[in-house]
Amino acid sequence: MSTPDARRALGAFLRAHRERLPPSVGAVGRRRTPGLRREEIAQACGASLTWIAWLEQGREVSASARLLARLAAALRLASAERAYLFELAGKRDPEAPASGDEALPEEALRLPERMTIPAYLLDGQWTARAWNLAAAGLFVGWLDGDHDRNLMRFIFRSPAAPRLIDEWEDRARRVVAEFRADFSRRLGEPTMRGLIEELGQTSPLFARLWREQAVLGREGGERRFLAPARRFRQSTLVFASHPEAKLVCLTPIER
Repeated sequence: MSTPDARRALGAFLRAHRERLPPSVGAVGRRRTPGLRREEIAQACGASLTWIAWLEQGREVSASARLLARLAAALRLASAERAYLFELAGKRDPEAPASGDEALPEEALRLPERMTIPAYLLDGQWTARAWNLAAAGLFVGWLDGDHDRNLMRFIFRSPAAPRLIDEWEDRARRVVAEFRADFSRRLGEPTMRGLIEELGQTSPLFARLWREQAVLGREGGERRFLAPARRFRQSTLVFASHPEAKLVCLTPIER
C-alpha cells in the first residue's frame, strides 16, 4: 500500500467521504456518526467490514485495483477524487485510459498551431498528437509527411533520426532515461509494454540503453540539429489537468 503517511492520508480521505454520504433509504437505528456506516460501504463494494475498517485506520492491508475501483464507486467519488484515492493507494486505476487513448482537451491540441516557434504535443506514450508547421519543417521524417508519429520509434527506428539529431546516440541515451520515468507510472498498460518490447527487438541501441536502468526527469536545455546546423532551447510544459500530456517548445538560439 505505499508509505505509512500515505496510508493515514488514505484512511482520513475514505472516512471523510463515507461520512459525507446521505444515509441509505430505509436505514433505521440511531447513528453516532454522519453519513453511511462502514457496514453499508462494505456491502456496497463487496468487501469485508474488517477491510474497510483497517483501510480507514491507516493499517497496511492488501487492496486490489478492482476492489479499490468498487470502493470509489460506492463512495461516489468524482474523477479527481478517484485519482487521488489510487495515488495514495499506490495502484493504477483499471478504468484509466490506455496510453495513446487519452482524451486530451481541445485547447491543448490547438496550442502548437498558435505558436510561431516549433512546438508539438506528446501523449503518455510519447506519440505526437498535435504540432505546427515549424515543427514539421524541423522534424523531417517524423512530423512531416506520412510517418509514424511516436517519438521513440522515430529516434530508434527511423534512419532520418541520426541524420537530424546532433550527437544522436548521446541524445538517445537521455531520451530512454526520461521515457523510463514515464513508464514507471504506467507499468500496467499493455500498449506501453508492447512499445518497449517492440523497440527492444528492433533496435539494439534501445535494448542496450534500456538495460542500463537509468532514470531522468524530462528537462529543457539546448537541442542541436543537423543539415542545416541549428540550435534551439527546449522547454516542456505539463498540463495540470492532464499530466500525461507534454507541450514541447523549441526557441531558436541566435548564432
